[in-house]
Amino acid sequence: MTHAANEGPARSDDRSDEGRRTGGRRAAGRRAAGRRRPRRRGLRNVLIGCAVLALAAGGTAWWMYEDLDGNITSVDLDEALGDDRPTKEPGTTEALNILVLGSDSRAGDNAELDGAKVGGARSDTALVVHVAQGRSEAVAVSIPRDTLVDRPACVRADGTEVGPAKRVMFNSVYAQAGSACTLKTVETMSGVRIDHLMEIDFAGFTSLVDELGGVTVTVDEPIRNAKGGLTLDPGQHRLDGTESLEFVRTRYGYKDGSDLGRIGLQQQFLVALIGEVKRQDLLGDPLKTYKIADSLTGALTTDSELASLTSLAEFGQSLQGIDPAAMDTVMLPVKYDPADPNRVVPAQPLADKVWDALRNDRPIPEAARKSPAAG
Repeated sequence: MTHAANEGPARSDDRSDEGRRTGGRRAAGRRAAGRRRPRRRGLRNVLIGCAVLALAAGGTAWWMYEDLDGNITSVDLDEALGDDRPTKEPGTTEALNILVLGSDSRAGDNAELDGAKVGGARSDTALVVHVAQGRSEAVAVSIPRDTLVDRPACVRADGTEVGPAKRVMFNSVYAQAGSACTLKTVETMSGVRIDHLMEIDFAGFTSLVDELGGVTVTVDEPIRNAKGGLTLDPGQHRLDGTESLEFVRTRYGYKDGSDLGRIGLQQQFLVALIGEVKRQDLLGDPLKTYKIADSLTGALTTDSELASLTSLAEFGQSLQGIDPAAMDTVMLPVKYDPADPNRVVPAQPLADKVWDALRNDRPIPEAARKSPAAG
């Protein structure tokens, strides 16, 4: 995985041409130029990029528009979160922050994933994508799912309330209270105003890779994921959708078996997936583009402002100035929790330096890129 960003997300009924043009430009950032960047990238960023690419082409025919437009599920952030939220810093109102979630819900088409052995739903992957004023550069901050956080009081989608809680796993917030509460938790822990929400489930991910005909990755260290069943020797491998999902979810059979190591695989996969999309030139194959767009929109949940094909296509056009291969990606600095070595907590003051950079639309300091717990 971007648009309008003044003092918060624009309302879905404000669809003037100027509003859409302004909102559509909220998807670029300035983290790439003049700085050394890791080659790894965040998994869900590529899903946004591919979705937008496909959607922009898929909207060329009205019948396609009608079909795809009805696929998208939306969340009204204004209604769910109210007015008690962070505000933008002076001079940063055109910058944009998007919370990108990858969910492992076992509803619908996801029921058979992992052999239907996992119940409930969690936010398996979470990124805060910051798009700067210039709309030409961006940075994505990965939040490890095992991070202990304080969850604020929230209202679920069904209107029921969930009380605040301290020291809960970050990915449990989604399971307990949904994506809007996850967004509120991020705002509470960071002080960063989140303008948009984009969530994709695993079924959409596997469909995307299969429609592409697979993605090629290069493995430097052996993967022996006994839990997921994926076994890869060092070298080059062409992965289908199911194998790709296992690859980005591999944890116990890779390096130290931690979630932090898995983030590295997810970031590595992004580069390969972007390269595959560029190689195939999807805009030159309308039928394939439509199939990919149909898979993705059916698996996509956004905030209400983005919940139409037109808005997503305009969002995609606004990303044209960003080179995905140069997109800056970092992990939120964390350290192992003294009371529970299986969990991590934000490492201070490094974590605050990351959030401060996003709030003020500035580059993330080099010192804040070195997480004490690196996986």
